[in-house]
Amino acid sequence: QVQLVESGGGLVQAGGSLRISCAASGRTFSSYNMGWFRQAPGKSREFVARISWSGGSTTYADSAKGRFTISRDNAKNTVYLHMNSLKPEDTAVYYCAGGIGYSYDYWGQGTQVTVSS
Repeated sequence: QVQLVESGGGLVQAGGSLRISCAASGRTFSSYNMGWFRQAPGKSREFVARISWSGGSTTYADSAKGRFTISRDNAKNTVYLHMNSLKPEDTAVYYCAGGIGYSYDYWGQGTQVTVSS
């Protein structure tokens, strides 16, 4: 069993930067691929970024490419999402998730990111 807890969300002005974190419990964190998803009000949850268990492979949604960077520190059981050049349309609840392959079996409770114009 893995528990995921996001942190670091908040209010930021458009054009600003923010780093959100996801801390995982359990000794199997390094075995899991990790992803970040987001859900804006009135919209469905969407994929943002993914990182492989080793950190050697990353994938981004088109909306995140060039602005967001996903990274992980397996020694700290933590995955990060560095967000630059934030836009009001990035406002959402951001969730981290973990799993084997391309399935996500574990989800955090989410952290709110609000970008003001």
